[in-house]
Amino acid sequence: MRYISTRGQAPVRDFAGVLLAGLAEDGGLYVPETWPLWSRADWRALRGLPYAELAFRVLQPFVGTAIPSTTLQKLCHETYAGFGHPAVVPLVQLDTSIWAQELFHGPTLAFKDLALQLIGRLFDHVLTARGERVTIIGATSGDTGSAAIEACAGRACVDIVILHPAGRTSEVQRRQMTTVTAANVSNLAVDGTFDDCQDLVKAMFADVAFRAEMRLSAVNSINWARIAAQIPYYVAGALALGGPESEIAFAVPTGNFGNVLAAWCARRMGLPIARLTAAANRNDIIARFLAGNDMSVRPVEPSLSPSMDIQVSSNFERLLFELADRDPAVTRHAMEAFRATGKMPVSDVAWKRATAVLHGFSLDDAGTTAEIRRLHSQCGYLADPHTAIGIAAARTLACHHGVPTIAMATAHPAKFPDAIEQAVGIRPPLPPRLADLYERPERFTRVPRDLAAIEASVRATVLRNAA
Repeated sequence: MRYISTRGQAPVRDFAGVLLAGLAEDGGLYVPETWPLWSRADWRALRGLPYAELAFRVLQPFVGTAIPSTTLQKLCHETYAGFGHPAVVPLVQLDTSIWAQELFHGPTLAFKDLALQLIGRLFDHVLTARGERVTIIGATSGDTGSAAIEACAGRACVDIVILHPAGRTSEVQRRQMTTVTAANVSNLAVDGTFDDCQDLVKAMFADVAFRAEMRLSAVNSINWARIAAQIPYYVAGALALGGPESEIAFAVPTGNFGNVLAAWCARRMGLPIARLTAAANRNDIIARFLAGNDMSVRPVEPSLSPSMDIQVSSNFERLLFELADRDPAVTRHAMEAFRATGKMPVSDVAWKRATAVLHGFSLDDAGTTAEIRRLHSQCGYLADPHTAIGIAAARTLACHHGVPTIAMATAHPAKFPDAIEQAVGIRPPLPPRLADLYERPERFTRVPRDLAAIEASVRATVLRNAA
């Protein structure tokens, strides 16, 4: 399997190459040169497999010969053996045609663990084989940072620096990052929004000299490996509810568009997904685009669901590339215009292709609180704010399309105790392994929204660890 950039001006790489590169040198995102297409018999062969084995088989075509199959299989089994539920991604029925798929049984209680726990091991394997070391840079709106740190802390071949927007994550999300004491971990609290953090990460990659000096790599969903490692749980959900003989729909809480893109990729491979809903909070750029071809940036507004407080959804570039018949010039022009003007030009043809599969949905804080309360009262189910938005979207989707619908439960409710307590009067406890989280000392550096200052912090971390 080979990978190309959405902007057409970066080297073609294999899976190991895109894993280490993260962002392409031309500012684009890597995508498969060709898509694997599976038959119904191929999907049926995965039924009944343990999740780790299913993940290995789904990932293998994307990895190709870059990593030996026996190694990839071993890494998948090691990764998911540590999850807190035997099914890894269990389904919970909420209504006659609505399920929640719980993706929060990993070490940091969020869906990001499903990809990043594997990716940490993949980095270790590839870098050890090459005798190399990299600096992993990431921006987080809350969950990616803690999952990436958990996956990379103490690993011999990486330093990891995570940027988070100061004061714009939940306390649990922040502390899961800032209480890790491993020497190879550094946290930067940026005076700005997640979009600012994401822009700074992209700017560091665009600084060719700095990128080479620090040997930068990425764990955000700009890294294709993140997307690939999220495809298996959509496969598992669809097969559990009758696929490939019957169609399924998914409702996905959406921020940086990576999670719902993974579902789109599964559909592109041939999984019978009838419909996808991208569920947003008040920061509803994707919902506005799908409703009326309005991809225009507005100020980011803090919400009860901070992981979705995003206006610039990086992974939309991958979808745009596909909608534009894989034309890198069209993609490059649209992304450059978006950065320059805050509005992305998308042709009506491409927009109609998107809306044939994708539906938008948004819910404000009052609606989110009401949905958390409804779920607890009617179903006995405690949902975090992001999951609650996804379930509300699933109810709308199921009503209009009449197929079994799975809402992706992306985070444990204990990660957002204030929102849960506000809605239902219950403050969900953290699992025993995190029970002392509020007593652990924090370690982070407050930095301005300034590229030079942040590059200086990254360089200081790397030089300190090299000494």
